[in-house]
Amino acid sequence: MTYQYHDESIIKNLAEDTVFVFGSNMAGTHQGGAAKIALQHFGATKGVGRGWAGQSYAIPTMNEHLQQMPLSQIEHYVDDFKIYTKHHPKIKYFLTSVGCGVAGYTVEEIAPMFKGISNNVIFPASFLPFVERTLPKLTQHFFKTIFTDHVIFNFSQREDIAENLPLSDAEKNLARIILNTQMYPVDSNGRDRTYEISDILNALHEKVFQFIKNSEGSLIFGGVILALLELYHLNEKDFIDVWQGQREIAPPRPAHKARKTVR
Repeated sequence: MTYQYHDESIIKNLAEDTVFVFGSNMAGTHQGGAAKIALQHFGATKGVGRGWAGQSYAIPTMNEHLQQMPLSQIEHYVDDFKIYTKHHPKIKYFLTSVGCGVAGYTVEEIAPMFKGISNNVIFPASFLPFVERTLPKLTQHFFKTIFTDHVIFNFSQREDIAENLPLSDAEKNLARIILNTQMYPVDSNGRDRTYEISDILNALHEKVFQFIKNSEGSLIFGGVILALLELYHLNEKDFIDVWQGQREIAPPRPAHKARKTVR
């Protein structure tokens, strides 16, 4: 099944027929990340940590004590959401990266739970390889094609630029994901990632690239690298090895496969 995807930028308004879907805690505190955005802009209600409210839908990922829920319990609520989307086909659902912020889970642990959901769900771009397509292995050719000023800073054509690059279809999909994953000045959950990006730039400076210290351009460039490192669970040494052609790196596999639950 083919889905729509969004670039995970922070949003504050949606069309009337589109619901903002976010990760919550059962206490319904809505104090940070996408939950705070849902409270401030999409009608989420204090004290309501599950289901529909206003123009929002809460999927619990933490319990009433603000502790991380087990994946099996989160999947129970995801299954409920799947049923809800099926029963309300005229509504679109703007899904944020539930469970991947304060709750502390990774995309590959959460995203497979949504596989097979109705096609009226708009996914975060980082979920794409786990619900629809496969990520490619990382090669020197891919790195040297993507990590150039021409590609990174071509903001006006980011949706189209990957299509014209000398890459496989899977590599083009990966390019779209990392180019459209917001990391600077804050990520899609509103977290300041500047220090992490600066650490990456320091580790790669003069070994791979020449960066101007503390410049906005360098931080934007480093944000794209951070998006890749997080998606593949890599560190700076891994990046350097691939850049120098010393090795290739296989794609991550889903850490949690959604299963059909009989209730």
